[in-house]
Amino acid sequence: MCRGAVVLVKMAENERRDDNSGMRRESSGQQSVTGVTAVEDSNSYWSVRGTSDTLCHRGTPVKCGQTIRLTHVNTGRNLHSHYFASPLSSNQEVSAFGEEGEGDHLDEWTVQCGGSVWKREEAVHFRHKATDALLAVTGEQYGRPIHGQREVHAMSNPSQHSLWKAMEGIFMKPSESPAGSRDYSHSHTEF
Repeated sequence: MCRGAVVLVKMAENERRDDNSGMRRESSGQQSVTGVTAVEDSNSYWSVRGTSDTLCHRGTPVKCGQTIRLTHVNTGRNLHSHYFASPLSSNQEVSAFGEEGEGDHLDEWTVQCGGSVWKREEAVHFRHKATDALLAVTGEQYGRPIHGQREVHAMSNPSQHSLWKAMEGIFMKPSESPAGSRDYSHSHTEF
């Protein structure tokens, strides 16, 4: 759901996406994004936001096929990708980019899901709008200084490595309508 904060978990292994503030720089020089299994890791929260072209009003369900930005709650950097090779798997690099939620068009991801809206704990793909690659985590692990954390990257073909779900987070109620009333016409099973 728009403006909510969520922990994204890889479906197959409960791998959480994490932003390693200042820990490691990718080959592009940008901040790394890794997968971790620790449940209590506060670095795993990402805010769902609209793009520079499309607003995403607080509490509005995210539609399947909608393009969004995912902004790391602790650092304010956006989930980003480009045509740099990732350091471990040589797939497409995924990094954290921008300041205070402001970045560029390479921060945009399309939510691919089965129904009309993205629902909590539903398997979804995140397709990078500019490069058409899918957000993924495979088995490649970093050494020092972030030992044991897995590389998050983007791949061209869908697989079990590119399926994600919103496991936990802060799910926002819709904003007030212009008339001052709230819209409670739907239950909050969607994200």
